[in-house]
Amino acid sequence: MSVKDYAPQVKQRVTRWLNPSEWRFVALLAIMLLSITALPYLFGYLSAPTDQVFMGLVFNVSDHTQYFSWYREFQGGFFAENKLTPEVNDLVFFNLLWWALGKTGLITGLGVMWMYQLFRLFAGFIFVLLVYWFCSLYFEREWDRRVSTLVITCGSGLGWILVLMKYTLTNGELLFPLDVYRAGTNSFLSIMAFPHFVMANSLVLLSIGLVLIGYERERLRYAVFAGVVAFILGWQHAYDLITIYGVLFVYTALESLKERKISWYLVKSCLVVGTLSCSAAIYSVYITTAYPVWKTVLDQFTNAGVFTADPFHMLILIGIPFILAVLTYDGIVPLYKRNRGDLLIKSWFLTSFFLGYLPVNYQVHLTNCWQVPVGILATQGVLNRIYPYLRSNGFVVVTRWGVEWFRRALSLLLIFLILPTSIYLLTWRIYDLNRHDYPYFLFRDDVEALNWLEENNLQTDVIFSARTLGQYIPALTGSKAFLSHWAQTVDFIEKTEMVNTFFESQTDDTYRMNLIREFGIDYILYSETEGALGSYDISNSPFLIEVFSRPRTKIYQVQNSESE
Repeated sequence: MSVKDYAPQVKQRVTRWLNPSEWRFVALLAIMLLSITALPYLFGYLSAPTDQVFMGLVFNVSDHTQYFSWYREFQGGFFAENKLTPEVNDLVFFNLLWWALGKTGLITGLGVMWMYQLFRLFAGFIFVLLVYWFCSLYFEREWDRRVSTLVITCGSGLGWILVLMKYTLTNGELLFPLDVYRAGTNSFLSIMAFPHFVMANSLVLLSIGLVLIGYERERLRYAVFAGVVAFILGWQHAYDLITIYGVLFVYTALESLKERKISWYLVKSCLVVGTLSCSAAIYSVYITTAYPVWKTVLDQFTNAGVFTADPFHMLILIGIPFILAVLTYDGIVPLYKRNRGDLLIKSWFLTSFFLGYLPVNYQVHLTNCWQVPVGILATQGVLNRIYPYLRSNGFVVVTRWGVEWFRRALSLLLIFLILPTSIYLLTWRIYDLNRHDYPYFLFRDDVEALNWLEENNLQTDVIFSARTLGQYIPALTGSKAFLSHWAQTVDFIEKTEMVNTFFESQTDDTYRMNLIREFGIDYILYSETEGALGSYDISNSPFLIEVFSRPRTKIYQVQNSESE
C-alpha cells in the first residue's frame, strides 16, 4: 500500500446504516461501560453496615436529591414547586426528563432509585450508540470510528498526574480537584454518575447530526426532526440549546463563505430548529426573571464555584485528546478543501471553546459534549496525520504483518493513554464509599426519621436541619427543607450561617423563635450532624416537643401558634 492510501479518510458523504459488526461493537462497548460504572453502586449496597443505609448515589448527592425532589413533585402534577427552600413559591417549574421519569415511576410502581438506575443504563447505552453513529458520519474507516468512540466515551483527561502528585509532592493535597472530578466533558464520569448529562449530550449529537444528513440530501424534514430533538433537549437541559444554536450558526456562515453564496438550506434548517425548540429557552428566561425565587436560583450558580477551565486547565481536564486535537489542527482555510463533515466538526470545536467563556453563571455547561469534536479531531490527528507523516518519513517498519499493524498500534497507544484517570475515578469512588460516611450513607435512625416525616406531616411543612439531611428532605418526605441545595435554597450562604447559629449554645432563644416565625418552621430534625454544630440542649427547649426518638436521630415539633 502506498502512502496516499493512508491520506486523511474523512467521509465525503454521510451514510445512514451501520453494519452488523459495528452494532456488535457498540453493544459490547456499552455493556462493558455500564457494567464497570455500576461497580460503585453494587459495592455501596453490598458493603453497607447493618446500622446504615446506602442511599443509591455515588457522587454529587445534593444535585441528585434536587432531581429526585422534582421526580416526586411531577408524580403529583405537571409543574413542580421548589421545595429545597422554605420560601413560598409558585408551581411554575417544569423539566421534561424528570416529569417523564416521575410519571413512569408512578405507573410502574418503581421507586426513584430503581428508576434512576434504569435511566442511567438507558442513557449510557443511547449515548454510546449515538457517539458511534456520529463518528460514522465523519470517518470512512470502521477502525477509525471505533477508536474515536473509545476516545470519547472512555477518556478522562490527565487528572491522574495530579493524583500522583498528591501522594508524592503535595503532602496529600489534590491540586485543582475540579480538573479531575468535573463531568460534562468527561463521558466516563457522566456515564457513572451524571446520566442526565449523558442524555443531554446524546440529544445534542442527534440534533446536529440530523442537520448534517439533511444538508447532504437537501431534505428539510431532517431539520424538522432535529428541531423536535432540540425541543426535547431544551425542556430537560436548556443550556445545551446554546451549543446547538452556536454550532449551527457558525457552520452555516462558513459553508456560505465556502460556496460563495448563502446556504439557504442551512439557513432554513437553523430557523426550523430554533423555532421548534426555542420555547424552552424562552420559558427558562421568563421564570428566572418573573419569579424572585427562580431568579435567585440562577444568580446562585456561582455558589458552586465551577466555571469553564482556562486553556491550561483544559489540558488537564480533557488531556491527551485535547492536546492532539490542538497540535494536529490544520485550520478551516482554505474553505474549498473542507468537506461538510470536516467543516462541521471544526466549527463545533472552535464554537464550543468560545461559548464556554461567555460571561454567564452557567458557562461551564456550554462545554458539555465538547469531548465529541475533540475526540474526533484527536483520532483524525493520530491516524490520518501523524501516522502518514511517520510512514512517509521512514519511521514505520514493514513487517510480515504489513504496515496496518503500526497504525493500529498507534490507536491502542492513544486509548491506553486516556484510561488512567478513568480507572482512578472508578477506584476512588469505591474507596470513598468504603468509608460508609455521610452523605452517601445515612444511619437507619436517620432514614426512619425521614420516613416518619413523610407519614406524619404536611407537604407544606418546613423542616429545619443541617444540609446533610436537609438535602434528602424534599425528595424523601415531600416537605420543604430549610437548607438543602447550594443554588435552589434561597440565600444559601446566609441560611447555612443561620443553621450553625441556631445550634450554638450561646445563641439566645429569641433568635431561634424569630427564625422559626420568619420562615414558618414546623419541625426540627436533630441528628448527629446537627449535634456536631454546637452544644445547644435542644431536649430542654421550651418551644419544642419531641415527637420522634431514636438513639441517633430525633424530631421536634415547634409549639408555636404562629407557625402551626
